Amino acid sequence: MRALRFLPLAVADALAVYGLVALGGQRSWWMFALLLAGTVAINAVYLSRRAVPAKYLAPGIVLLLIYQVYVVLYTGYAAFTNYGDGHNATKSDAVAAILAASEVKTGESRPIRVAEKDGQLGFQSGPGWRALPYAEIVARQAEIVKLRVPAEGGVLKTADGVTAALYRPTLTYAGGVFTDRAGTVYRDDGRGAFTSAGGRSLSPGWKVFVGTENFTSVLTNAEIRGPFLGVLVWTFVFAALSVALSFGFGLVLALILDGYRVYRSLLVFPYAFPAFMAALLWQGLLNTDHGFVNEVLLGGATVPWLSDPWLARLSVLAVNVWIGFPYMFLICTGALQAVPRQLAEAAQVDGAGPWRVLASVRLPLLLASTAPALVATFAFNFNNFNVIYMLTGGGPRDAGAPIDVGSTDLLISLVYKLAFGGTSRNYGLACAVSILIFAVIAAVSLAGFRRARRLEAAA
Repeated sequence: MRALRFLPLAVADALAVYGLVALGGQRSWWMFALLLAGTVAINAVYLSRRAVPAKYLAPGIVLLLIYQVYVVLYTGYAAFTNYGDGHNATKSDAVAAILAASEVKTGESRPIRVAEKDGQLGFQSGPGWRALPYAEIVARQAEIVKLRVPAEGGVLKTADGVTAALYRPTLTYAGGVFTDRAGTVYRDDGRGAFTSAGGRSLSPGWKVFVGTENFTSVLTNAEIRGPFLGVLVWTFVFAALSVALSFGFGLVLALILDGYRVYRSLLVFPYAFPAFMAALLWQGLLNTDHGFVNEVLLGGATVPWLSDPWLARLSVLAVNVWIGFPYMFLICTGALQAVPRQLAEAAQVDGAGPWRVLASVRLPLLLASTAPALVATFAFNFNNFNVIYMLTGGGPRDAGAPIDVGSTDLLISLVYKLAFGGTSRNYGLACAVSILIFAVIAAVSLAGFRRARRLEAAA
């Protein structure tokens, strides 16, 4: 039984050895060294009889390093590169891909026999070569399609394993430059691409360090600056109004329903319902042609709740408040119950009316205790991807914008579109915008917490 205690460690070591072999084969020596050091550290912790606290901390630390520290560091690294479509590999990979893409078929297809000798495939026969049977050709189709056999100043390639054709490149690579048949020279432009004197670039390029270009382009590139600033303003408006309206509704209901337990319990249901499912439900309810709101509540009207820019913003805001106000209701209910009744009674003895007691006694104490929650809620809504993506997908799209951006896009959904949407994904720019989002939220949160401390001191 004691040996079973080491079974999880043995499994982890086996996976680590597999990872080390794979990383060594790819020559990823930095990752190799980190994985090796981590494996040695884990074994030292769990094979020691003294490091008892470390045995409990180790899993959390490992997960923190993998899912938080590594992600943050890689995001920071990618933000200073041109990483994206057409620039996601090394220079040598780009050279090989450009040469392969430049090959043009120059002859008719002719029958060939795929054969194997000493573990290598070829289109040959003779001593030492074993012709592959049809069943093996089918089984190794992916390997055979990649086969390139030099012949007659070009290469023979096959698409079916039965016939092959001669392909010759239209570009030559020598001395670090490409030259086409017309004599045009393509040189390394220092920005991850081979570019001619006329400005034409070969594709694909490769990943290079571009410094702060991604950050500066957000404010200096006309194609990005306008949409980015528009999304930035809407993100602040959306987050601020979501907090203000949710808090306002929650506070009013907490005051009105003080003592009504059944009604207070019913108001928790929107908060208990998953937010992304609530957004999908509201998407159906607000459908222009068949939605419940238009068909039933408005008697068959065709109000474009999700396709008109301003109505879409209003709809997104309303749905987000509907999802979020129960949380504020709970927070306000708890905070109001924590206010000493003696303070309200003393104010009433001094002649203060109900509104004066609320404004001068209960509300300041309420704000002092809920201010951290308000700051956290603002930060959450600043990055509220679920509601935007599930309800409108960021739309309706701004047809006049040069990038894929919509009227309801927040900064976080804009980052998603830059990284994963469309046909021109720009991971480096998306990472740079992510860092800018972090800086904005950090600044707002810092100011909010300072204000919260002042409220606490005043209370």
